[in-house]
Amino acid sequence: MAEETVQSLGGAAGLGAPPTAPRRRLGARLREERRWALLFLAPDMLSVLAFTAFPVIAAVVLSFLDWNLITDATFVGLDNFREMMGDEAFWRTMGHTVYFTVGTVPTSMALALVLALALNRPLRGVTLLRTAYFIPVVAPLISVAMVWRWLYDRDFGLINYFFDIVGLPAVGWLTDETWAMPSVIIMSVWKSLGYNLVIYLAGLQSIPRRLYEAAEMDGANAWRRFWRVTFPLLTPTTFFVMVVSLISSFQVFSQVYVMTRGGPGDATTTIVYHIYHVAFELFRMGYASALAWMLFAVVFVLTLVQVRFQRRWVYYE
Repeated sequence: MAEETVQSLGGAAGLGAPPTAPRRRLGARLREERRWALLFLAPDMLSVLAFTAFPVIAAVVLSFLDWNLITDATFVGLDNFREMMGDEAFWRTMGHTVYFTVGTVPTSMALALVLALALNRPLRGVTLLRTAYFIPVVAPLISVAMVWRWLYDRDFGLINYFFDIVGLPAVGWLTDETWAMPSVIIMSVWKSLGYNLVIYLAGLQSIPRRLYEAAEMDGANAWRRFWRVTFPLLTPTTFFVMVVSLISSFQVFSQVYVMTRGGPGDATTTIVYHIYHVAFELFRMGYASALAWMLFAVVFVLTLVQVRFQRRWVYYE
């Protein structure tokens, strides 16, 4: 009798019965939230499918075909990749890309770090200086390249104008094979400097002040504080900047297209510009797709190597 009374009271209080009604309401609410989430995500998902997933799949298929955009495509298997291995133009343009990468990535990173250290101090007008360095990043790349093309002009450029004032001979910045690639590198470093600067500033401001105070108490000067405190704690930031800069440098195209069109000769023809030339000037879509996949493989391997070896030098606090 007592047990029946307890069970009846428990059932009346809802202690022993399963909460089926709240579960149903919760399940219906979750389903409704999923439907709304899919509705809001649909435009982005469709754009990713249309402008990323489909082109990637199409490039895979085209890399095994011979197609000129007009006649019917012909299946050639791995012939495009075999041709690539023996193509002197491919290896030459890949060498130009490596030259560009070696010239831009270390230079931009070093200058950005030095400027970040200088601008990470409570100086008057430091906010204005930070903004000024970041303006080239948000400026349209095509417009910037056109301005630099005018600055580099042999006859009417501002740089050669100042050279003439001080008695130096005019330089064919974009018409001389010796100077063409360094000129593109200088412009590219100037364009990307502000982005790397902001990333380094964020890394510097995340370092706890107490570590510098402890180093000062131990008698460490500014140079030792940099190498013992600042640089080790900036290694994650340096790793990020290095990976992003390396990937970006292998994809250089716009400044080459606007400033030199790959010239003089092919002194500034990078791998992406070579892919553009093969695809939209020679109309060899299959071979261009094979080149694009080779570029992806190179960048993927280099990034993988960096990720693998970052454990040896990147310090996470």
